[in-house]
Amino acid sequence: MKTFHIEAEEGQIAKTVLMPGDPLRAKFIADTFLTNVKQVNSVRNMLAFTGEYKGKEITVMASGMGMPSIGIYSYELYSVYGVENIIRVGSAGAYSGDLKVYDVVLADSAWSESSYAHTQNGYDKDIILPSEELNEKIKDAAKRLEIPLHVSRIHSSDVFYREGEPNYYKTLCEEKGVSCVEMESFALFHNARVLGKKAACLLTISDSFVTKEVTTAEERQTAFVNMMKVALETFC
Repeated sequence: MKTFHIEAEEGQIAKTVLMPGDPLRAKFIADTFLTNVKQVNSVRNMLAFTGEYKGKEITVMASGMGMPSIGIYSYELYSVYGVENIIRVGSAGAYSGDLKVYDVVLADSAWSESSYAHTQNGYDKDIILPSEELNEKIKDAAKRLEIPLHVSRIHSSDVFYREGEPNYYKTLCEEKGVSCVEMESFALFHNARVLGKKAACLLTISDSFVTKEVTTAEERQTAFVNMMKVALETFC
């Protein structure tokens, strides 16, 4: 059952996985919200923990940064470990002035200039959708918790440090309809689509291209609790 990248044994990964990029955020979620927790992966320090939330078995596993990394881990979770649902819980930079630091965004689609999907199986479009069923459950959970969600298209980028026009984000916001940027969901949604599984993405705004507000590394690990609560409550 072990893969090149995951050392968990058969039965140690739940059918539902929350997937932050940061291994320390995965540990924080497990320590803060789960009971009967067991660490099930430490290969390359990509920590994974399985436990229970309100009686439901949940695994929290880090994906690392970028589409190649989440592409590997999500594919193995879906295809080898029988995972059915993955919700990415991550951070994003706001392109739109309507989004403020700590706002929670639910992706209704991901636009990307990445070649990931085309290379993986020849997919030739630049927009991929998440699971509509999973998104509806997330909306219901947020409503129960009275946590506002901004539902919008997101930009999945391969590049963090971008040369050239400093206001490129304005063009992308206007022409592509994207409200914020992250680096993983396009690949996650693609893998789910290819393998007949479900994927969704919840993001907390960590910084703004518009206002120049930023959060600290510690805040990105531990302060994005509204997003975490919504993701967990989705399966209750």
